[in-house]
Amino acid sequence: MPPQSTPAGGPASAAPSIQLFGYEDSQPTRAALRFFKERRVAVHLVNLRQRPIAPGELRRFVDRLGAMALLDPTSKPYLDQGLQYLSLDPAGVTERVLANPRLLRLPLARHGNDVTAGPAETTWRTWISTTS
Repeated sequence: MPPQSTPAGGPASAAPSIQLFGYEDSQPTRAALRFFKERRVAVHLVNLRQRPIAPGELRRFVDRLGAMALLDPTSKPYLDQGLQYLSLDPAGVTERVLANPRLLRLPLARHGNDVTAGPAETTWRTWISTTS
């Protein structure tokens, strides 16, 4: 019996599929890349400087985590725009993040339907252990 293959024609793999959204110059994004690299987990990095996050992809994070969980209250754009003094609805947060992705708590990580915002090594470890 021939080995199973993926639709792309390569061999089937049980390795976790991790997608990270962030900036290469972001320390938390680099730390996440290092975390997965040290554990030999392949990661697809979406560099937000080259390709902005799609509204549908952002909606996935908002639906699972809540809009406010995606904002980084320590970021310069957050403080410059005075967002700490505003009460924003999820649509307002989404609009602002699409206009300025530097407001995001990085990295945004996705594994299947599971998502995280910001450093979340405990969750990432469970992603790796459940697929090993």
